[in-house]
Amino acid sequence: MGPVTATVAVLDLPNRGPFPYRGAMTRTAEVNGITVSYDDAGSGPAFVLVHGHPFDRSMWWPQLTALTAHGYRVITADLRGYGRSTVVPGLTTLETFARDTFALIDHLRIEEEVVLGGLSMGGQIVMECYRLFSERIAGLLLADTFPQGETPEGHAKRNQAADRLLAEGMGWYATENLSKMMAAYNVTAMPQVAEHVSRMMLNTSPEGAAAALRGRAERQDYQKVLTTVSVPTLIVVGRDDEFTPVADAELMHRLIPESMLSVIDDAGHLPNLEQPAAFNAALREFLDQ
Repeated sequence: MGPVTATVAVLDLPNRGPFPYRGAMTRTAEVNGITVSYDDAGSGPAFVLVHGHPFDRSMWWPQLTALTAHGYRVITADLRGYGRSTVVPGLTTLETFARDTFALIDHLRIEEEVVLGGLSMGGQIVMECYRLFSERIAGLLLADTFPQGETPEGHAKRNQAADRLLAEGMGWYATENLSKMMAAYNVTAMPQVAEHVSRMMLNTSPEGAAAALRGRAERQDYQKVLTTVSVPTLIVVGRDDEFTPVADAELMHRLIPESMLSVIDDAGHLPNLEQPAAFNAALREFLDQ
């Protein structure tokens, strides 16, 4: 894993939330007609992390701390429609998210190949990035995601959920999905983590979340793309993930030549938050190979 080193100045910020980190700069960039809010921390090879739905860049706090300490420059951004980035109603495709991601990389004048990681929808955005920009990627992290295209049933369910988000807001979604986003036993065992996950969901714009759901309903199948991956790849999944079970991770592991697979015990769909020490250990092993 050896992209050319890039550096960025850093500032100390107060600790924030249950997963504090230091040495981050919160910034905004104008790309593709929207304002993107992002953090840029550390120095070294660039590692870009893409959050899942319906979250924001704060889901990566434990990894930002670990990766900057490991000698990486870490960039985490709020996707359009999420966090503090511009909300664009309608339908947002994975291609749009992917092009936003590399527009930010261009804005930051990172010319070297980047390591690119994503969780859940973020993982599918990473797959789309590889389809579009493979020559600019040095390595991949695919966490709690799956490559299959949408089914007719899934297409209908995502659009129905989008309609309900616009009509009722995020409250019902957060209530119904918290015990699936995390392993149900961790919701009570890890109240700070559960509060963080719930807060991210409740703070998400219904219009942004609905646009992403409609876009994911139109996604392509990435299984063929994964067979072309020629860079080091780490696949991570929580052992008790209900949304993207271990079988999905094993499928990607078979499709991607020489990929690494790490199954995180005592975790559901968000092992990077539920078991950050184990998740970060898997990252370190991958990056040190």
